[in-house]
Amino acid sequence: MPIDGEYLGMRLAIHDVDEINLSYFEYCAKNEFRLQCCNECDLVRYPPTTACPFCAHSGSSWKPIEPVGEVHSYGEVHHAINPAFREHVPYMILLVELDTQKHTPGEHDALRVIANLVQPDGELAPPELIRQVGIGSRVRMVFRSAGEGIAIPLFCLDPDSTQPQKVWRYPQE
Repeated sequence: MPIDGEYLGMRLAIHDVDEINLSYFEYCAKNEFRLQCCNECDLVRYPPTTACPFCAHSGSSWKPIEPVGEVHSYGEVHHAINPAFREHVPYMILLVELDTQKHTPGEHDALRVIANLVQPDGELAPPELIRQVGIGSRVRMVFRSAGEGIAIPLFCLDPDSTQPQKVWRYPQE
């Protein structure tokens, strides 16, 4: 069954033929973060795909993942290209390195997930919070409903983690 939803004024649609993304977002709608785990090499992957990027095996199962990690990189959007997001600038997009599967399969590899920075209630982070977050900030995933059977995975500062005294940020005005 296809899923239709909306996130920040932008329509979302996942069609029946896209079984992998349907499954992913259905788990998110249950406030569960699950990713595909390869049945051959036992590595977890993101984003969801039809085959393992490490060994090319097509078999996988959905594994629950603890969605906690640290900001590996980020981008601040001050000029939204998509008109649906213009009223929300500035907003922050995070590349988060999850604690799960760190340094796997190699020393410089990790399981990294992209999502917006939000407050714990799922609302986009205000400018004062954006200015505090940088590389090294500890974050935790939260989910925001986007309609029947779909939720968007997002990240907020992790209240259960000790935050670094100083995070790396691009110079600010």
